[in-house]
Amino acid sequence: MKLKVNLGKDSYDIYIKQGLLDHILDYLSPVCQGEKLMIISDDHVFPLYGEKIEEQLKTKYQVGHIVIPHGEQSKRFDILPEIYHQLLSFHLTRTDGIIALGGGVIGDLAGFVASSFLRGVQLIQIPTSLLAQVDSSVGGKVAVDLPEGKNLVGAFKHPSCVLIDPMTLQTLEARYIHDGMGEVIKYGCIFDKQLFQQLASYQSFEELYQNIDEIIYRCVDLKRIVVEKDLLDFGDRLSLNFGHTLGHAIEQYYHYEKYSHGEAVSIGMVQLSFIAEKKGLTEKGTAQQIAQVLQRYHLPTVAHIPTQELKQAMALDKKNIHQKLSFVLLKEIGDYFIYPSDLSFIDESKEV
Repeated sequence: MKLKVNLGKDSYDIYIKQGLLDHILDYLSPVCQGEKLMIISDDHVFPLYGEKIEEQLKTKYQVGHIVIPHGEQSKRFDILPEIYHQLLSFHLTRTDGIIALGGGVIGDLAGFVASSFLRGVQLIQIPTSLLAQVDSSVGGKVAVDLPEGKNLVGAFKHPSCVLIDPMTLQTLEARYIHDGMGEVIKYGCIFDKQLFQQLASYQSFEELYQNIDEIIYRCVDLKRIVVEKDLLDFGDRLSLNFGHTLGHAIEQYYHYEKYSHGEAVSIGMVQLSFIAEKKGLTEKGTAQQIAQVLQRYHLPTVAHIPTQELKQAMALDKKNIHQKLSFVLLKEIGDYFIYPSDLSFIDESKEV
């Protein structure tokens, strides 16, 4: 399966194929014209796939690798100098490239490094988690975290291509399969009632996996449409933040240690929909429908955090413009709208 993200000079292809990583040169040779490639990965993913990819690439390129500890705690600003130092020691030039091999954290971090090192070098995204495959590897948003909040230092950096091998999901911990399902369900909630109903029809992820290529393709295609319409995240692309304003605040509240991104977004989608239902903005029963599907994939729906404490984290959200937030709400499943408000919007609920 192949998709093209049409962005003029920044256009790129997305390939989705089982076993793609066994034929990596077929995809990289046409787009990587430099002499060197640096793989940035983590200590979970690199032992699984790094050596196999390096062996293939070394027949044509000089290849190095940087392996960092896994987890959101590694996606921090103060890790950057050491990575830049290793790139300089490798003598990476502006005609060379960086491969992001891993989940959403690696994609964001390596993408930001590629956007900023030498004012920008080529980036290849090879997402290995479900969340990264359906969402974060596509669209060009890259970032690192500050102690005050998530993704507060970032850039737009489009890859030269995105290579998705769904077979990598077979080595993913169950929790991170569920984590990615939070984003998959989000796409159904905001854009595609039929996709939502399809996800609700499966009894388990094992059953869903029989159609995984098709589901990844649908999510990526939905994101492609949005990105092509709204490159810089001020219009239609805001729709992708359904559940995220609350979700990012929940992640920060626990210092990124209790809930993964997909888990936090799941809570955000349900709790925001409950609040919107109380205000008469969302069809009654919508939050419960979302909660039932999330629970099928072992995702949480409530965090029991006092609303007033969450508001402090939300005040630092990078989408808090002129003290206004654009809440993404649902009229019903598959039909979203943007609702401008301020932090008082969530006062309807004592806890989230």
